[in-house]
Amino acid sequence: MAEILKGTLDLLILRTLSLGPNHGLGIARRIAQVTRGALDVKPGSLFPALYRLEEKGWLTSEWRASGAHPRAKLYKLTPAGRKQIQAETAAWSRTAEAIARVIEATS
Repeated sequence: MAEILKGTLDLLILRTLSLGPNHGLGIARRIAQVTRGALDVKPGSLFPALYRLEEKGWLTSEWRASGAHPRAKLYKLTPAGRKQIQAETAAWSRTAEAIARVIEATS
């Protein structure tokens, strides 16, 4: 299982929520599913990140009944969060490209 690089969790959460509102454990499960288990977001990392993104105004949340759970906090993107996805994606693309260049140059 790969470690999530610092600064990428925000992007993973925002992109996951771009599919629609979800609760915290649903977000973690979706990330694990899409990465085929390569990334496992632990609650100790996920929930502080969700609170931070909410404080920045990129997410909103509300308590709702959810499946077998009597109540779960449902997170959804705000318009500012949708805009931030573009900035986060561009930053990640620059970083990934730079890392690829180093790997290529040293192979």
